Amino acid sequence: MEIGIVGLPNVGKSTLFNALTGAAAAASNFPFTTIDPNVGVVPLPDPRLKVLGDMFKSEKVTPAGIKFVDIAGLVKGASQGEGLGNKFLSHIRAVDAVAHVVRCFDDPEVVNVLEKLDPGVAADIIETELLLSDLQQAQKALDKLEGPVRSGDKKARDRQAQLQSVVKGFEEGRTARSQNLPADLQAEQGFLTGKPVLYVANCDEKGPDPKLLAAIQERAAREGAEVVPLCAKLEAEIVQLPEEERASYYESASIASAGLASLAQAGKRLLRQITFFTAGPDESRAWIIPDGLKAVKAAGKIHSDIERGFIRAEIYKYDDLIRHGSESALKENGLVAAEGKDYLMKDGDVVYFRFNV
Repeated sequence: MEIGIVGLPNVGKSTLFNALTGAAAAASNFPFTTIDPNVGVVPLPDPRLKVLGDMFKSEKVTPAGIKFVDIAGLVKGASQGEGLGNKFLSHIRAVDAVAHVVRCFDDPEVVNVLEKLDPGVAADIIETELLLSDLQQAQKALDKLEGPVRSGDKKARDRQAQLQSVVKGFEEGRTARSQNLPADLQAEQGFLTGKPVLYVANCDEKGPDPKLLAAIQERAAREGAEVVPLCAKLEAEIVQLPEEERASYYESASIASAGLASLAQAGKRLLRQITFFTAGPDESRAWIIPDGLKAVKAAGKIHSDIERGFIRAEIYKYDDLIRHGSESALKENGLVAAEGKDYLMKDGDVVYFRFNV
């Protein structure tokens, strides 16, 4: 699953993306860094993985990753094709969620496309373009239904009524998210404003301006979205340092936690992902999957052969392992369960898949 990084030009998207891919490149044993020039997989920090690696004396410790896509800056009029807008809007349509970067820093050397620094206005411009694109999409879908409706197709008539309501909402300035569309309609149309969103407040090295940050936080609160404040420029510099030096750099900059780590965790929540683990002397590894995924499908995330030849999943809880201290102690206490294909995976499951092909 992918998160698209969007925003106006010169808000720091590319700097943020460089920081994200730099973090991936710097992660030891991370299997993928940059997939395409504008796609990067960023390691998801999880302290539980290190504990498992130490406990099992694993030769490799491999984190899970969140995939981010750098989408070129949108401009006012993008829905009408301004600034190659149609192409960029199609890139947004292909991702599963959106990280909306807003500029909360003042730098005379970086041109501001707005007359003044105003993250609320910047966010409004992007949302308006996405709404206009969704309106066009919904109207085209309605046009395609005219024939089936005239021929008496009941499903087409029901869908027509839904889309007419959606169009009215778009015309009133309401996003697909705020309209609580049926899941099948959103999946069918892929409305841009129906995708989950989080906001990235890109600040300067001194930290977020309280007024600018409050403006975007208030907006996010109305939408039920998260805000991650960070300094993309600083994060891009820090990921170039050796890992053992980064903590002291953050401390000297009076930054309580790494912005990229916060963004990766927010991305995981945005995509409604959970983490399960496989652990052993060869490798301990974290895997992220959609919440509610069945064990057989989780096995397929590791290898299609494991899904195809699935026998059972032997599962225990990370917290139980820490409480009892060893895998053998868990077995003695009956805390290792043999689960079938339909078991719904839980965050913190440590799994050994039995299979035969």
